[in-house]
Amino acid sequence: MSLDQEKQPPIEESNQPEPSFGWTPYAEQLNGRFAMVGFIVLLILELVTRQDLFTWLGLR
Repeated sequence: MSLDQEKQPPIEESNQPEPSFGWTPYAEQLNGRFAMVGFIVLLILELVTRQDLFTWLGLR
């Protein structure tokens, strides 16, 4: 083994998905996170206005 190989840090593989387009694990993870945030925002909106979503949108 040469001295150059000893000085290089070991290569670590990341389990984090990389951003890309299409049906990828990264895109699905991001969509899930946005869905969770949207659901929480909807619950907060209903608590603050004391109306459900359909009434707030004028569909009821």
